[in-house]
Amino acid sequence: MKKAYKILPVYTGDVSGFASALYELGGMLVIHDPSGCNSTYNTHDEVRWYKQEALIYISGLNDIDAITGNDDKFISDIVRAAEDMKPKFIALANSPLPYLNGTDFKGISKIIEDRTGLPCFYVQTNAMHDYTMGASKAFLAFAKKMLVHSDKKTKGGINILGSTPLDHTNTKFVIPEGRTLVSNWAYDSSLDEVLNAPSAELNLVVSSTGLAAAEYMKDAFDIPYELLGDYFNVKRERSRNYIVGEPVISGFTAAQIKERYGTDFNVIATTEITDGLLSDCDRKCHGEDEIRDALSDAEVIIGDPLFELISPKSAKFIRLPHFAMSGRLYRKEIPDLMRLEDYYNEP
Repeated sequence: MKKAYKILPVYTGDVSGFASALYELGGMLVIHDPSGCNSTYNTHDEVRWYKQEALIYISGLNDIDAITGNDDKFISDIVRAAEDMKPKFIALANSPLPYLNGTDFKGISKIIEDRTGLPCFYVQTNAMHDYTMGASKAFLAFAKKMLVHSDKKTKGGINILGSTPLDHTNTKFVIPEGRTLVSNWAYDSSLDEVLNAPSAELNLVVSSTGLAAAEYMKDAFDIPYELLGDYFNVKRERSRNYIVGEPVISGFTAAQIKERYGTDFNVIATTEITDGLLSDCDRKCHGEDEIRDALSDAEVIIGDPLFELISPKSAKFIRLPHFAMSGRLYRKEIPDLMRLEDYYNEP
């Protein structure tokens, strides 16, 4: 039970990450899942639901369909809905049951594409991973299916990759001098803007969910990428000060603090995607016991308020709520991550 959680909740799941990543892009998102689960993806894990419509559907999978593998009903329901709603594309994802049954989603996607004439792609989810995996796979699948090479380049053009409300509460990122925003993947953006992404000259990855798409675009369109924390040319050393959470955002925060105050913070990465995102002084921890052990000698901790429940009482705790961890509990406290002074100050 090394990775069990007894006090902390788990992060938002991969299916919600899929829905959040593609929410604003005009596609029809279909989750093969039992009826009733739509509220989880659309309301509990989504801050835009009450002010911005999206075509997110649940298949209404029942026992008989699951046991017999009734793909015809699933396909015909999607085709009929697409005829009525006229989406720009169709994206499929799934809950654990179709995953365990071995449903051929790639084959289903091909059939739906042939019948509707719309681009259709599958994002492999199974509700057994966190939101970073679902959003990352969604961005990558969208890029592979929808983007085409552009000979025309936007001078100084930059794409923001990995922006969803699960990680970021606003869409106002600090754009490097001389750069022009081409697209924001995919918060406060549009399908046309995102489809124009291959014309950019640089990708800026603002969370781990954008890394896979950035690597794909580097190979496919020769667009280099940088991480959000690369703004600061600092080297962090080992310390007993920790930032707990998603590695790109936590690394950016640690770099800001080092650049402004000269104080070292180490990242305790608690989401799944970490390869290539951590410095030597940082640590990956998956599971409540691992996180507790990593924080046992802490002097200062920055993280979602729920992490205080497993932090040593002797440590100073600075609250930095993360929607993917605590949801709406502390939503009003979530600061602008670009403004360090809103949540961290040193005398």
